[in-house]
Amino acid sequence: MSPEISVIICTHNPRIDYLITVLDALRSQTLAFTHWELLVIDNASQQSLATLLDLTWHPQARIVYEKQLGLTNARLRGYQESQGNLLVYVDDDNVLDSRYLAHVSQIFAEYGGLGAIAGRSVPQFEREPAPWIQEFSTILALRDFGDAPLICSERLGNVMHQPYPEFAPAGIGLSLRRQAFLSYVQRASSDRTHLSFGRTGKQLTSGEDNDIILTLLNAGWDVGYFPQLQLTHLIPETRLQQGYLARLNRATCCSWVQVLAVHGIQIWQAIAPWTVLPRQIKAFITYQAWKDAASYIRWRGACGTFEGLAKLHRRMA
Repeated sequence: MSPEISVIICTHNPRIDYLITVLDALRSQTLAFTHWELLVIDNASQQSLATLLDLTWHPQARIVYEKQLGLTNARLRGYQESQGNLLVYVDDDNVLDSRYLAHVSQIFAEYGGLGAIAGRSVPQFEREPAPWIQEFSTILALRDFGDAPLICSERLGNVMHQPYPEFAPAGIGLSLRRQAFLSYVQRASSDRTHLSFGRTGKQLTSGEDNDIILTLLNAGWDVGYFPQLQLTHLIPETRLQQGYLARLNRATCCSWVQVLAVHGIQIWQAIAPWTVLPRQIKAFITYQAWKDAASYIRWRGACGTFEGLAKLHRRMA
């Protein structure tokens, strides 16, 4: 009999101690192994994970090698290899609460219109972060929207009068109904533009989660936040550095503009590429980017938005 849930870990050159911690948490799930399978998608890691991991503790676990680099490629491979009617994508630094899978099963059974859900993610920092880090908790995938479930069923039109739901699921602990995710799989498989939104190697492009959610919403599925879906996000010291967060904010803002455009949503007007540098210089002064780390990171986000709008101009030309 096919498992109800497929747990899919997509990983590229993971930090092995983190990945082992993630696997240990899965081993401790209250949902019986007979109800779920485990797939580790080794996305072109330099050292084969098959030589590093022991998954014999789970009777329905295997490692799948995906040579085409990129998070979206790995997710699509996970979909193809999986058997469950419910898919739970777990990052290689996501430590799930022991009842996570049981809650996923219960929530989807109770709410038939839900296509995607996620919940609360709390940080475990490798070192104590500076106070200003809290401003950038969203781009670090730290999420807490309270103790009550939140569900969005709004369809977002080509001019987004209603805001994209802040609580919409992100990739961290993202759980999907297979039938709903199929709408995204078909779209991504037929239009390679969608492959560029996911992270690839050291590139920090971060639009693939928004792309999935927008696709599901406009296909008629609801998305939701459920606080009982709790996980711990392991955050290494390198991700708290100014340079990393600046690159991440720039890539996130740039890809956000492009994802909206792919879905026919216009919030800002495209800008001519030659205006990007003058706008960035002006923004450097406006944001006082020299003042402190947070100001610099905000400015890099604005730079990413300008770059995204210039790319729209090139597409329209």
